[in-house]
Amino acid sequence: MHPAERALAESGTPSARKERSWLFSFLIAPDAVIAVGLIDGALSYLLRDEGVNPARAASIVALLTLPHTIYFLWGPVTDFFVRRRTWLLLAAGLSTLTLLLAFHQPRLSSTRGIALLFITACIAVMVPAACGGMMGTLRSEVSRRRAGSFYQSGSLTFGAIATFVVVSYSGHFSLFALGCMIAALVALPALSAFATPAEPVLSGNARETALRVWREFKSTFLRWEAIPYVLLVTFPMCSGGMLGLLPELARDYGVSGSGVAWINGVAGALLTTLGALAVSLIPVRVRASVAYLLAGLANAAALAILAVGPLRPFVYYTSTVLFLFTIGACYALFTGVSLEFLGSSGKSGSSRYAIINSFGNLPVAYMSWVDGRGYAHWGPRGMPAADAVVSTIGAAVLLAYFVFGRRKPPIEN
Repeated sequence: MHPAERALAESGTPSARKERSWLFSFLIAPDAVIAVGLIDGALSYLLRDEGVNPARAASIVALLTLPHTIYFLWGPVTDFFVRRRTWLLLAAGLSTLTLLLAFHQPRLSSTRGIALLFITACIAVMVPAACGGMMGTLRSEVSRRRAGSFYQSGSLTFGAIATFVVVSYSGHFSLFALGCMIAALVALPALSAFATPAEPVLSGNARETALRVWREFKSTFLRWEAIPYVLLVTFPMCSGGMLGLLPELARDYGVSGSGVAWINGVAGALLTTLGALAVSLIPVRVRASVAYLLAGLANAAALAILAVGPLRPFVYYTSTVLFLFTIGACYALFTGVSLEFLGSSGKSGSSRYAIINSFGNLPVAYMSWVDGRGYAHWGPRGMPAADAVVSTIGAAVLLAYFVFGRRKPPIEN
């Protein structure tokens, strides 16, 4: 049976329902609250309240985002010694403790406060590593697609909630009380790990385990079919590089500060979450890689509205709404692509997922630079135009391969 037909047949089976893919909305929460909600979302706001100038605040935030780029160095530990869900619970508990210690400092911007936040971020990124390995154990393609959708929507939702809590209550509570609120958002959703289905135990001595890990790495990365997937996760489409630049661009389109706060704040989080959830409606007969590239083209088209339209608020709002919705879908489908690349989880699923995710962080960095060059050379329209053109070219080239190219069946690890 063709993989797509098998996936369609699996959609109604009891095994697909028992895999509880919806749990990943909660399992990713500890990392989402810390990375998306606190570090990327509200930390600069808190630092500004402490009198830290924006330039230094940006440097602190950049330092604290580093663990997400290099977590493949220690994330693989979640493949060994104890079950992945146990690692997830340990990571959530330890990051909660170090987070509380950071917020117990007189100032978050102190050397000790920053060091504790960095340790918190390093521990928290073990959560997505564990989640990746757990998603790799899902046998049903339907469950994998849904897991990617719930994983990203949960990340966006909990991140938005954490940002809202910090910004709304920072002026009403002490720093430590605020830390307790964030710690609760980290720790409580992690308890959902107790509801996850039991993972298979892979026995064997050290030599057998090492050989199995080598075979799994070889079947994922060291084959010709891996090259298109490496290109898929490192090419520019679906990068979201414009996410942090849209508020800066709003002024050129005559959008007020309140409008920026609304469309790029809670409403923006809702739109990206809806986009991520919408992915679960895509039929499983459409491969994740193809759906991802089509979403990338739709995302580029949304930016093209900014590039060709007049510098008016209506154009900004229309383009941004479409961009945020489609980028949410792109993020969810990226997880689906990662799982398609990964194959079955085996013994080293977390390790291989961490490496694939690290590849996926590259486009965010270089597309932010490309978009900035577009503004420098061609003005406000040049920024979205540069992103749209480069993304469209990359997506079109790979779409041609994945639609028309000869594809071998995935190798089971």
